Amino acid sequence: MQMINEHRRRQLMNLMAERGWDSILLYGNAWRKDPFRSLVNFNFSGDHALARLPRSGEIAVTFSDPWDAENAYGTLQPDFEKAFAGGASAIAGLEFMEERFVAACGTLPISATADVEELRRVKTAEEIGYIKQACDLADRGYQHFANVIEPGMREFELVAEVEAFLKTDGAEDNFMLIASGGTEVVGMKPPTERKFQKGDSVTTELTPQVNGYYAQICRTLVLGDPSPEQNKAFEIFSEAQCAAQDLIKPGVTAADAARAQNDVFRKYGYGDYTDAKYTRVRGHCLGLYPDETPHILEDVDYVLKKDMVVIAHPNTYLPLSGYMVFGDTLLITETGNTRLNKTEKKLFTK
Repeated sequence: MQMINEHRRRQLMNLMAERGWDSILLYGNAWRKDPFRSLVNFNFSGDHALARLPRSGEIAVTFSDPWDAENAYGTLQPDFEKAFAGGASAIAGLEFMEERFVAACGTLPISATADVEELRRVKTAEEIGYIKQACDLADRGYQHFANVIEPGMREFELVAEVEAFLKTDGAEDNFMLIASGGTEVVGMKPPTERKFQKGDSVTTELTPQVNGYYAQICRTLVLGDPSPEQNKAFEIFSEAQCAAQDLIKPGVTAADAARAQNDVFRKYGYGDYTDAKYTRVRGHCLGLYPDETPHILEDVDYVLKKDMVVIAHPNTYLPLSGYMVFGDTLLITETGNTRLNKTEKKLFTK
């Protein structure tokens, strides 16, 4: 794996020329590494990392942690504030920076975050390869989830099992939410001490990272025989997810994909459960961050493009079953999309 993304370097050089910028900084911290990793794909372990790209094209990389500096052949700057001395025309990740770093730039820089995110949305062949590897890991991770879950196990114990499996099999990171219970469950969250019970609907959003890139799978499992209400709810969720998957292609908007899903719920009389009270998004992009924009919502008119990677997931609450989830990672192709997950599209039972 090459550490420098040469394709992104060329794109950034063109962007600087178009905007008249003399240089661009790409900042990352422990929470949001993605602006930095869009150019320098190194999974730094310290608190901060910075890549400076001037018009000459020579990249200077600075870290706050000595291990990172040694292993990535960058510069160590323990007083990381000094890394911003001299300023820059624009900064990707400006919104995530501490005020002292912004002040160290001298003059208030322009945010390049949205510009860089737009460049990242269309993936290179190499990036798609990493996402496919992450999808394979997500599939195997969910199979492990379904194999090890048992009544009496606590939510955090199941998540620990899955996390250990994924990390052992090469995941850099994994973003995972879970929920269990019945109609009282209105959303997913980090794991709790709750013990799984027969009849529970157990939902998870599993998002492993490989070489910087995330893929996601959303599935629902019932412990025991599903009730008629659970089966009916899943039929609606499956129809909604398929409506989006059948529609998504270049030229379709994020709003179109959201509306296709929501219209299925409206058809069955559950339109009241398509707003922000019950569901956050109907999907989102995937890449160096597990929840990249644009989000799949009816008020987002962003036009989807070839080689973007998205997940369409009609995750929401229904009074039939409580909260339920269902979704796969999709690669947008010239004429449609390809489902990258291989896990069976069904309501799982144990």
